[in-house]
Amino acid sequence: MALKDGKGETLPSRTITDGLDRAPHRAFLRAMGHDDVAIGQPFAGIVSTGASVTPCSMSLAPQAEAAKAGLQAAGVTPFEFSTITVADSMSMNHAGMRFSLVSREIIADSIEAVTRAHGYDGLVGFAACDKTLPGTMMGMIRVNRPSVFVYGGAALPGRWQGRDIGIVDVYEGVGRVYAGEMDEAELARLEKAGVPTVGSCAGQFTANTMAMVAETLGLALPRSAMMPAVASERRALAEESGRVLGRLIREGGPRPRDLVTRRSLENAAATVAATGGSTNAALHLPAIAHEAGISFTMEDIAAIFDRTPLLADLKPGGRFWARDLHEVGGVPTVLRAMLEAGVLHGDCPTITGRTIGEIAAAAPAPDGEVVRPADRPIAPTGGVIVLRGSLAPDGAMLKVAGLKRLSHEGPARVFDGEEAAVDAVRRQDYQPGDVIVIRGEGPKGGPGMREMLGVTALIYGQGMGEQVALLTDGRFSGATRGMCIGHVGPEASAGGPLALVRDGDRIRIDAGQRTLDLLVDAAELERRRAAWTAPEATVTSPTLRKYARLVGPAHLGAVTH
Repeated sequence: MALKDGKGETLPSRTITDGLDRAPHRAFLRAMGHDDVAIGQPFAGIVSTGASVTPCSMSLAPQAEAAKAGLQAAGVTPFEFSTITVADSMSMNHAGMRFSLVSREIIADSIEAVTRAHGYDGLVGFAACDKTLPGTMMGMIRVNRPSVFVYGGAALPGRWQGRDIGIVDVYEGVGRVYAGEMDEAELARLEKAGVPTVGSCAGQFTANTMAMVAETLGLALPRSAMMPAVASERRALAEESGRVLGRLIREGGPRPRDLVTRRSLENAAATVAATGGSTNAALHLPAIAHEAGISFTMEDIAAIFDRTPLLADLKPGGRFWARDLHEVGGVPTVLRAMLEAGVLHGDCPTITGRTIGEIAAAAPAPDGEVVRPADRPIAPTGGVIVLRGSLAPDGAMLKVAGLKRLSHEGPARVFDGEEAAVDAVRRQDYQPGDVIVIRGEGPKGGPGMREMLGVTALIYGQGMGEQVALLTDGRFSGATRGMCIGHVGPEASAGGPLALVRDGDRIRIDAGQRTLDLLVDAAELERRRAAWTAPEATVTSPTLRKYARLVGPAHLGAVTH
């Protein structure tokens, strides 16, 4: 008799194990050391992006082993498999960054391929570096089998000159050397102190932001997102994740698409805003929604950002690290403040069997420093906003958490591609008041929508971070700070207004009014458009060429199907 879940549905693994003609399949299973009991149990995949290519992913292997033990204790047979990691830490500020966002799709595709091909009844997914988190979640949602997401955890901050530091300090130190404000010997000391442990970046950058998203969506266990990578309690968390998956498989859910709904996506977007999270979330949330069959665009995200107060004082715009948030209650404490502020849908289910509101209500109260109470927010609206106007009809993203000014008007300094901009900034070939425009870096035009942390950190390191603005059809790292506007759409290669900007054109940015405008009269823009031709593709990589043909616009998540 076929093995069924609690809803009476035959488990997918029985396609592999049951019947006379599956004797060869069972023979291969026995070769792996599985006996009759193991073959007769549900099968679960343990997928990990663990690797030694970045400190982000180096904590995953022991956690995956712990999840294996949890599954076995729950009467489930585990099977481990791997998928890729493209580390932003290694690919930043050169051509390799074109493969970063592409890797999100490869991860999702590979998880689907293995899970469907091998008939796994559920998944525990481990991810750590930026794109690996949404990629893993997207794969889980796409196959829609019971799943538990586990984040590898953040690194601890370093210490230098008597204060806590992170990787952004190292990036900005490079700019200080170019500006003559630091010597290379001091930069070497800073470099050695910047990332003292394994784990993802220590602030509320992309990895930690997306870990929060996973926990808020109900795909991960409570308090898992901010737990440091080196915390000994991570092993127990991973083992419990395996046990929880065993229950989900036997009960038939909830499955990822039961959890990822419009209301839970609104909760996730609100959490990003409440914590001043990475602008990359506005790229990944629509893609996650797309896998669940939900249209959730930058416009939807903008409405949520505008009604959500900034409640957590986290790096890079604030004062505190992921470690500090974990110590005062983690994501559930943020959710409690959001619930009290009326910006959390408390009825959304989670893998625990409790609603997100029940988890929030049971959390420690905001401490007043790392997390503010609802009646005393840092700012009345969220730390991330969407701009629109004549330069960005499809929208653009700006992180306002920590900004000292909310408006800027100045002349454009236009660069076609990141390399040209970096070269000019290294030579300090720009002026206070400039709006530095980097175009041709969108999903199709790059291709790959590179992050611009290198150039923004150079500007800050040169002491010019508060005196210029930067905008691009590419992306920014979650570690970026300042008047840096990304995801400008439509992108330049698609003929968006960004393609028509020339040196000296006046650009007006008004974060208070949520506007981004090119101050050039319509007749002149029409003349420029008539003379414009789309740039020819120059990439030779088959992977990038295929991606450029398939990828959609950033405001819809830059998805490929």
